Amino acid sequence: MEILKKMPTFNYLALDNAGKKKKGVLSAQSEREARRFVKELNLTPINVIESHGLKGIKSKVKNKDVVIMTRQIATLLEANTSIVDALKITADQLNNKDLINILYSLREDVVQGKRLGQSMMKYPSVFDNTYSSLITAGDSSGSLDTIFSKLADYLEESASIRQKVFSALTYPFILIGFSIIVIIALLVFVLPQVISQFIKAGVELPLITKLLLGLSNNIFIILLAILFVVATVSFIYKRYISKINNHISAHKQLLKIPLAGNFILVSEIERFSSTMALIMESGSNLDTALSESAKVLNNKYLYSLVMEIKNDVIEGKDFVYSLNQASIFPEIFIQLISSGYRSGNLIKMFNKASSFLKNEIESKRSIFLSLLEPLVIIFMGGFIMLIVLAILIPIMQMNTLSLG
Repeated sequence: MEILKKMPTFNYLALDNAGKKKKGVLSAQSEREARRFVKELNLTPINVIESHGLKGIKSKVKNKDVVIMTRQIATLLEANTSIVDALKITADQLNNKDLINILYSLREDVVQGKRLGQSMMKYPSVFDNTYSSLITAGDSSGSLDTIFSKLADYLEESASIRQKVFSALTYPFILIGFSIIVIIALLVFVLPQVISQFIKAGVELPLITKLLLGLSNNIFIILLAILFVVATVSFIYKRYISKINNHISAHKQLLKIPLAGNFILVSEIERFSSTMALIMESGSNLDTALSESAKVLNNKYLYSLVMEIKNDVIEGKDFVYSLNQASIFPEIFIQLISSGYRSGNLIKMFNKASSFLKNEIESKRSIFLSLLEPLVIIFMGGFIMLIVLAILIPIMQMNTLSLG
């Protein structure tokens, strides 16, 4: 198997029997062997060039592209299309050139008799271990169409949940950032212009005006100081979490942050539940499913807990007891999994837990945003009120002096 992984990949341009140009990708030990493989496909090779860097593709293939690709292959397989044809048809419909090359490479591997799941392992940055393992299981059991369909559903739901989590965590930063920009603009461009008129008129500035003027005059120094503090804290944090125990400890504390911590916990457990259901549906046993599902967890503390639970299961300990001992999983999750474990419907209950937690994520997201918006408005309104007072008070003093 190691030889297959190290085998070079070649891009080829050839003519079919009708004289039409055909492009593709295949694996071979040499260019000469690649040309022979092209001829075996009843094609006349025009150009065969070794492809470099295909296995290292990461950022160029987005998660969205993989989701679309998986759904298209699932649809074609359900229509009784062979996997060889499904890979080619899907590749021809995609826009991402890197993913197109990968699909052609996978197709050539399958044509040469290799397992699709094993070929996918050559591209770990595109197809993770869970994806490749499930395809391998489906290929071995002859249920590749079912596995692709379930994978497509899983990836689409995961993308939807990830988008909701991202929007819930990003929106506050955008709102707060915009508010800060407006306040800085008022302090830098508006306040000094107005205050300079009062200074020329010889008006004694009140304390609030002096404070805001001092803030305005030193705003860039203050921003640089804040930036320096943030950069320093970030550097110290990265050094701190470079040790795995510290990383686990930091992520444990992250889950204790009010509102945000619970939101992260629920979203992580939802992703874990849906992955557990999918992997167990493919025929994997409990400890294998736990090991694979743990990889989808971004929180290192939760990952360590799941791996401990997996070790407990291997040692013959009660699964539900180990979940309870973790003291982190929501009570409703424990109850559902406990019921499924005792009744032998663990897959069904993982699906139910995932469905419940999805609704919980949406509910928490709505509550979080509904609380945040008025708080930001109050903060921004309060600061603007201070600026207005800093301008109005000297004006009132000038009016008093002129009347006096």
